[in-house]
Amino acid sequence: MAKKLVFVVGIVFMCVCAAMAEAEYMKYKDPKQPLNVRIKDLMKRMTLEEKVGQMTQIDRTVASNEVMKKYFIGSVLSGGGSVPAKQASPETWIDMVNDYQNGSLSTRLGIPMIYGIDAVHGHNNVYKATIFPHNVGLVISFIMDRDPILVKKIGAATALEVRATGISYAFAPCIAVCRDPRWGRCFESYSEDPKIVRAMTELIPGLQGEIPPNSRKGVPFLAGQDKIAACAKHFVGDGGTNKGMNENNTIINGHDMFSIHMPAYYDSVRKGVATIMVSYSSWNGVKMHSNRALITGFLKNKLRFRGFVISDWEGIDRMTTPPHANYTWSILTGIQAGIDMIMVPSKYQEFIDGLTKLVKNKFIPMTRIDDAVSRILRVKFVMGLFENPLGDYSMAKYLGSKEHRELARVAVRKSLVLLKNGKYAHQPLLPLPKKATKVLVAGSHAHNIGNQCGGWTIEWQGKSGNITTGTTILTAVKNTVDPGTEVVYQENPSADYVKSNKFSYAIVVVGEPPYSETFGDSLNLTIPDSSISTIKNVCGGTVKCVVVLISGRPVAIQPYVDKMDALVAAWLPGTEGQGVADVLFGDYGFTGKLSRTWFKSVDQLPMNVGDKHYDPLYPFGFGLTTKPIKAA
Repeated sequence: MAKKLVFVVGIVFMCVCAAMAEAEYMKYKDPKQPLNVRIKDLMKRMTLEEKVGQMTQIDRTVASNEVMKKYFIGSVLSGGGSVPAKQASPETWIDMVNDYQNGSLSTRLGIPMIYGIDAVHGHNNVYKATIFPHNVGLVISFIMDRDPILVKKIGAATALEVRATGISYAFAPCIAVCRDPRWGRCFESYSEDPKIVRAMTELIPGLQGEIPPNSRKGVPFLAGQDKIAACAKHFVGDGGTNKGMNENNTIINGHDMFSIHMPAYYDSVRKGVATIMVSYSSWNGVKMHSNRALITGFLKNKLRFRGFVISDWEGIDRMTTPPHANYTWSILTGIQAGIDMIMVPSKYQEFIDGLTKLVKNKFIPMTRIDDAVSRILRVKFVMGLFENPLGDYSMAKYLGSKEHRELARVAVRKSLVLLKNGKYAHQPLLPLPKKATKVLVAGSHAHNIGNQCGGWTIEWQGKSGNITTGTTILTAVKNTVDPGTEVVYQENPSADYVKSNKFSYAIVVVGEPPYSETFGDSLNLTIPDSSISTIKNVCGGTVKCVVVLISGRPVAIQPYVDKMDALVAAWLPGTEGQGVADVLFGDYGFTGKLSRTWFKSVDQLPMNVGDKHYDPLYPFGFGLTTKPIKAA
């Protein structure tokens, strides 16, 4: 009898254990389960508060382990210049990200957060990262080679450097088609030609990995833990605003919108882009953050995009004038338009309370919330965040690596466009001789990493000065010339100084100061008076001069071109200035071609290739070439 009792107890115990095991088994935590099964299993377990938290993105300045846990926050970001500490190491970044992540993992369901950052020309917020040329220059090599392999390599290198800081999501690429250089974000655009912008979506497989053949269209993809989620932006028409004014109104018909500004989104969705960011701008008076027809009707339903749609920074706030004037309406309109995650970024309690009340009072249906959250979870599952939520300290070695800096140097060489070479065609100035008696290097941008990199570098607006590790153009010149050549640097020498010093030749490096977004909007597109003064003092006299122009777009230079012996458009080359010297001195030839039309006068703007009255200073696709000098 005792044996039978023991047997029965044993059976009961095994059944209880099996039941407990079954109760503890959660399909969403099992990577072997199909993606949609995991999403549905997790969704049915979530409360409204947990779902609303997933739709909320906050800046790191208001984030903490406790905030992540209490409000179920779905995402954290670093805005421009938002860093854990000045000149923070990769390990410091990882410590911060992991602390926030541990807060998320300690919640009831343990849903990991996703950390995003503007890595738009390399991991540009981070000290000692490799800073690549901005998009306006990055595309130049494609025009010549018709091969986007370089941009894909840059995407892969950027992914590694972002991972080096524990981050897994970048707000890139910008696939705006800038149709007017007066726009302060034109340097973030690859070209005025939509066909070229479409080709440059190859940055996406660089960042995320190559999507497998026969993949389901529109479903986001990430190849592994050395890749990051990408974000195509800004949907849509941000590069076509009236007079190039940032966040303004794009006044065009449907044909032009869908043939100029929309095509790159077709390619981005096809390549498995994880997220898409909505533009601040309007289309014919309708704010994009409220445009349900395009966000839900076209992007989600027609293109079948299955990742998540994210707002821009305080994007729903700016739907009213003044911003945040009717926040309840902004939440209602933005969410109903189809935006899935809101970049709040600081007043998260107000957003969470507002959205929760709108759902509870049935102004926003639960189906819309479920659509948004399922998209966010889809991206997180695809990214492998549930299996690998924490930053990996072993990745820190990739930040600013020698291989990445060499890749950036190659990109700089290919980005340069030679616009003039000699006052007479049969007497070219470039390439410059390495062996000379005395060489003058002048200009505000010659020995200034910040000016060389432009906006979105270390800080949102960028900053003048040697703000991060890199090689200035002056240093590059000194590295390149013959040891017996004397290099003299004067930022803005007087004309008398230039005449009296018997220089063999002069290199003048001038251009725009750093800027970003609205701060860069310009109706006149002039360069600073100090740059003009340097050109006048150095060029046009007894010394032959080459002007290296650092700018994020074509600028007003026609009145000064005759004074120059040679002119190089170097755009915003980033930290690897050695690439400029490589070409100036003939180790490599000039091959770049303009991806933008260079106007004579701002009165001609907007003017793009194919326009009826096309009369540029330098046309789209223009660029002189030189051959490399063979070493003796």
